[in-house]
Amino acid sequence: MTKVTRFEDLRCWQLARKLTFQVYTMSNQGQLAKDFDTRSQFKRAGLSIMNNIAEGFGRFSPKDFIKFLDYAAASCTEVKSMTYLMLDLSYFPAEDIESLQNQTEEAKASILAFIKYLRNKVGQ
Repeated sequence: MTKVTRFEDLRCWQLARKLTFQVYTMSNQGQLAKDFDTRSQFKRAGLSIMNNIAEGFGRFSPKDFIKFLDYAAASCTEVKSMTYLMLDLSYFPAEDIESLQNQTEEAKASILAFIKYLRNKVGQ
């Protein structure tokens, strides 16, 4: 693996960035645009994913980095949970929700794979 010197080079951050863009795009559409509380929480959860990856990268120890990656993975779960509410309330077509759920799972899987890599690297 090539040495990564910027968080922008991390695949998990790149996927989180795309997911965050999708969350923000959907937040401005349909009924969700009018549901201020849900929209705000949805955007905060989405943004938390990419920001926790970046913040963890800036920490001085792999243990701290793993902690922030764990927060990012948990935020993926929060985003996915919120998609079920949006599905139940018919805010978006089922295909759009499924696409966002798949994107969320891809980002989470990448984060978890990176956590596993770091744990093996530092012997945790």
